[in-house]
Amino acid sequence: MAYQTFHQEYMQMPPITRAYTTASVLTTLAVQLEILTPFQLYFNPELIFKQYQIWRLVTNFLFFGTIGFNFFFNMIFTYRYCRMLEEGSFRGRTADFFFMFLFGGFLMVIVGFFVNLVFLGQAFTIMLVYVWSRRNPYIRMNFFGLMSFQAPYLPYVLLGFSLLLGNSIVVDIMGIAIGHIYYFLEDVFPEQRGGFKFLRTPGFLKWLLDTPTDDADYVPLPEEDRPGGFNWGEGQRVDDQADEPNEHNQPDQQ
Repeated sequence: MAYQTFHQEYMQMPPITRAYTTASVLTTLAVQLEILTPFQLYFNPELIFKQYQIWRLVTNFLFFGTIGFNFFFNMIFTYRYCRMLEEGSFRGRTADFFFMFLFGGFLMVIVGFFVNLVFLGQAFTIMLVYVWSRRNPYIRMNFFGLMSFQAPYLPYVLLGFSLLLGNSIVVDIMGIAIGHIYYFLEDVFPEQRGGFKFLRTPGFLKWLLDTPTDDADYVPLPEEDRPGGFNWGEGQRVDDQADEPNEHNQPDQQ
């Protein structure tokens, strides 16, 4: 019964979220079982371009460390916000979502040449969180029950949390910066006077990934009921709170 429930939930995951989280978990398990080592996975430009170990361009995004608190924390955030994006603003646009993966990953690889980062998965997660937060500005978040804030501030709260734990914030800054570049080019710039759509998903990706029809009976889960997280990722829309005006603390859209 438990297996059937898990299998049903797993198959209900949208395809990009299912593929990415599955690859990340399997990669971590392979390292934990000593089938692979992190030295075979990390980002190393010299090995990529001189010894043609091209797989490192992908595997450095899939390893989140050995199984422990840090791994589960990152996987929960990755699964949660990847799924909410794919079922929300990218609903029915699987190719566009995959193109965002390619665009963000490409920029991170470029930055990786200049910073000392060997695994970029955490930065990629922060990028997903950033894009989701900017597209849901009226969602109220609760972080460990200690503070509440609107969704666009979530990436910066996570950055502060990393700082308190003594972790490097380069990863968070990279994820926020690249997430903002995507958000600006996709959502802000085309709406400006004289603006245009800079990012265009290649037609062959749409042909491969986009389904021709959509289920008319599908009703996406409300944001506060989405799976995969703790109470810091749950909340309610500001306009549902009678005592809080919609414009309260709303950040600029750029």
